[in-house]
Formats: sequence, C-alpha cells, structure tokens
Amino acid sequence: MAEDRQVDIAIVGAGMVGASLACALADSGLSIALLDTQAPLLEWPQAGFDLRVSAITRASERLFTDIGAWPTMQAQRVSPFREMHVWDAAGEGTVHFDSADVGETHLGHIIENRVIVAALHTRLATRDNVAFLCPHRLVQVRRDGRTTVLYGEDGSQLRCALVVGADGGRSWIRRQAAIPVHGWDYDHHALVTYVRTQRHHAETAWQRFLPTGPLAFLPLSDGWSSIVWSTSPQQADALCAMPDAQFACELEAAFEYTLGTVEETGPRATYPLRFFDARRYIAPGLALVGDAAHTMHPLAGQGVNLGLADVASLVAVLHDALAKGRAIGSEAVLRRYERWRKADNLTMLATVDSFKRVFGSDMQTVKTLRNLGLGLANRIGPLRNTLMRVAMGMEQ
Repeated sequence: MAEDRQVDIAIVGAGMVGASLACALADSGLSIALLDTQAPLLEWPQAGFDLRVSAITRASERLFTDIGAWPTMQAQRVSPFREMHVWDAAGEGTVHFDSADVGETHLGHIIENRVIVAALHTRLATRDNVAFLCPHRLVQVRRDGRTTVLYGEDGSQLRCALVVGADGGRSWIRRQAAIPVHGWDYDHHALVTYVRTQRHHAETAWQRFLPTGPLAFLPLSDGWSSIVWSTSPQQADALCAMPDAQFACELEAAFEYTLGTVEETGPRATYPLRFFDARRYIAPGLALVGDAAHTMHPLAGQGVNLGLADVASLVAVLHDALAKGRAIGSEAVLRRYERWRKADNLTMLATVDSFKRVFGSDMQTVKTLRNLGLGLANRIGPLRNTLMRVAMGMEQ
C-alpha cells in the first residue's frame, strides 16, 4: 500500500538547486521531503569528465561551504580558474580578468555537475529531517486550504505547507500551477565535450565570440578543458557527427590555436538554448527556484549561480517567517522572496541576453562599438574590477 506523508516543505527536483535547498533547510527544524523521478549518480569511473559542468562563483562556493557540501566536492574534483580572457573574432577587442587585481586567489571554480549533485546527496544522507523519495512520480497537485497535496503515481499523498518547484526548465510544478513564462528559443544549440590541448589552460577560462556564437574553453584538472560551443543547430549537429580528428581541426581553427593543437577529445553532445523568466515565482503554498523560474544563455556561466542565489534568498525568507511565527506557505511571506529575486534575476537575464544579441550582430556599427567596449573595459581598471566582482557574486 502506498504510504501517505505529511511534511513542512516538499521540494520537487533533486538536482543541484533542489538538493542545495534541502541541505540549506536541514538545520531549520522543518521536516523536508525531496522528490525526484531519477536517482542521482553517486559513483562513476575516474576516467573522463561529465559533459555538463558549472562555473561556480565565489558566492555559490560560500553557500556550498555553509551547507557543508564544499569539502566533499573538493575531495572529488574541482578546478579553480584564476583568470578569464574574452575576445571578439570580428575585431581586436579583448578583455582580461585576473583575480589578483581584486586581491582574490581565484574567480571561481569549474565543477562537473555530477560532482556537485553527489556531494549534496552525500551531505543529505546525514540529515535526519530530510526524506529523499525516489523514484517518485507525481500526477497531480492540489491546494487544500493552507495545505498543498501532492498525489503520486503510486497512489500516495504527500501533504505540505509549501511545495518548491526545482524541477528544471520544463517544470511540471510550474505547469500545474498554470504559471506562464516570457521567453523564446535562441535557435542555437550548445555543443559540449572535453579536450586535452597541446598547451596547458593556465587555470584560465577562455571565451572567443565567433560570428555564429561564443566558444568557451573552461579549465578542468590535468590540463583538460570543458568545451561549450554555442552555434546554429545545423552546425552543432555537424560538429557532433564528425570523426574526432576532423572535429579537433575545426575546434583548433575556431579557437585560433590559442592553446595549440587538440590532442585528445571526449564524447560530444548538444542541447538547445532558451531564454525565459516565469511571470510569477510564487503562488499560495508554492515557490519556484532555479531553472523552473528562469533560464538564460550559458555565455556568462551564471545560470546555476542564479538558482543558488534563489536558494539563499528563499531560505532567508523562510527563516525570518519562522522567527516571527508566520505561515511559511502564505503568499505574503513568499512575496518577499519573489520581489527579492525578480529584480536581481531580471537584471542578469537582460544583461546576458543583451550580450548575446550584441555579439551576435553582423552590423558593422555594432561590431565597432562592442570592440571599443571590450577595449575600454580592459583599460579602465576600476571598471574591469567592478565587473569582476559582480561576476564573482561579490557585488550586486
């Protein structure tokens, strides 16, 4: 017989953002249920890397430290990047960021997504107030007074004061709540792989803006680099289907042999790129976090960091509500979270979308202006350092 449960908070989606939220609430005194349809990957062969990686900012690193997951990530595999070099293929504009210029040891870390998820679930396994329900497929969600009821495919019922949708860009929770989104497809795909190059990446994140889209080399351990190449769906498919030697040649040329020749390549995959922001982040008894609330182009590497900032803000709002004896699922409480995150997220989403459009333009005037902008940012130290601190999550 299916088991019925009652908890304070149900988090739907046990990926990086959902599991981080569960960890962050583990000391709140609340009972938590974390749901997913698929179990996380906790072990894998040491050879090779995950195709999906995240550029983790200093702010996100602090969150992982606070919730006790950072040491486990470090014990697995994290790759610091201390510098960042960005340039435009359509001109001579370039900007170079160095963490030493702002008195820091690094700008952030490149971490495989599977390493992040495994560390979070290892941490959750030690927390008595968090129940991980997996595989658990939902078929209906209903609001019953001050309680939200989640109905499982197995006939179970899970009652909670608050349900949090952390179930990604195609969020089932968001669709059940009939929350519309504003956005569009970019008609671009990201090709992802990892390669070993002739020259070491020097713990630097490299990004070249091509006419077809940005190409990033992100530093991994042992001199390997994670590749994120944003381009048309047709070119992405063609690159994915090429023999390894031909792909290596294409990649070397697109990157101007900046790190020399490509000596080894990993498997390749592609995924479509979208932009959207949910019209609302909340409803009575419901909140959205991470990609369930917003998605963006990967060119700035800020996607998961926005989701982790959602986590930090929601946790702060819920702690404040508990201290004041207020209902955690009330719209008045959740509205504070929405106002807090909407403003910050929209600013970042609009900025990254503007960058994508400016660097994707074929207009000569735009090309000239963007190269001038890169050059100015590189020459004006205070401006460059401010941009660096914002990207690190150290300033708004």
